[in-house]
Amino acid sequence: MANNLKYINWDRFEVAFPSFLVVVGMPLTYSISDGLALGMIAYPITMIASKHHKDVSPMMYALFVIFILFFAITNMK
Repeated sequence: MANNLKYINWDRFEVAFPSFLVVVGMPLTYSISDGLALGMIAYPITMIASKHHKDVSPMMYALFVIFILFFAITNMK
């Protein structure tokens, strides 16, 4: 898996930051799904902030909402 990190465009912050969150989030949360969720939440946010919101697919926006709800529901006490 780490071998594929060389294919990430690390020069574009809106791509590099979510990728970094996925790579760091997996071992820190001890969960592959939580690490992926962090990246899928951060990606639309960084793309909107960099004014590239048209490059994000509707499915990614749907996953953004789903993972936000997932974290909100699982962290309720």
